[in-house]
Amino acid sequence: MSSWTRLIEAVLFASSEPVAEADLAARLPADQSLLSVLDELQSDYAGRGIVLQKLGKGWAFRTAPDLEATLVIEQAIEKRLSRAAIETLAIIAYHQPVTRAEIEEIRGVALSRGTLDTLLEAGWIRPRGRRQVPGRPMQWATAEGFLDHFALTSLDELPGLEELKAAGLLDARPALASYANRAGDATDLVDTDEDLDEEALERRAMEMLRGQEDDLFAEE
Repeated sequence: MSSWTRLIEAVLFASSEPVAEADLAARLPADQSLLSVLDELQSDYAGRGIVLQKLGKGWAFRTAPDLEATLVIEQAIEKRLSRAAIETLAIIAYHQPVTRAEIEEIRGVALSRGTLDTLLEAGWIRPRGRRQVPGRPMQWATAEGFLDHFALTSLDELPGLEELKAAGLLDARPALASYANRAGDATDLVDTDEDLDEEALERRAMEMLRGQEDDLFAEE
């Protein structure tokens, strides 16, 4: 391999992007053919793990086509949950089995179309039969993935109503206590007062999930 071929090889290896032919030719003397250098490199790398390829108006070393499939790297991408999804998950955890209409009643707003789908795909909730009432709505409950993610042995380890009150996350307003009694040892994420600020809402939802989802929370 000539010194000029080695030079072009080094330039191509040092560049993360294809190098234009004009830039490569500028590094060679006028009497040295760039195409002959590139042909020599292509022949030398033929059959190796990397090959020299012409890409548009430039040249670059790339993985051999027959090896591309074996070098695919799968990387987990963190998907942040919206506040609505966090609230919905907490409601399901504390009120299960619960229907979509009941979730909307507790939150005080309509449930967006993809919220349940997101939680279902994450493996945190599951269908739990249909309510034996007109329309037979689907009921939702937490799945094994919920317990695993939040390091819970069982749902009994979720903080109870009195624990949440003791932590200052709930007050003792009659409206709130009334609904909590109707759902058993559970509580709402949203107060009946509309003046509850977003910061308090976010803190309450997160604390209900045992403070382990700080990295999943995102503002809507």
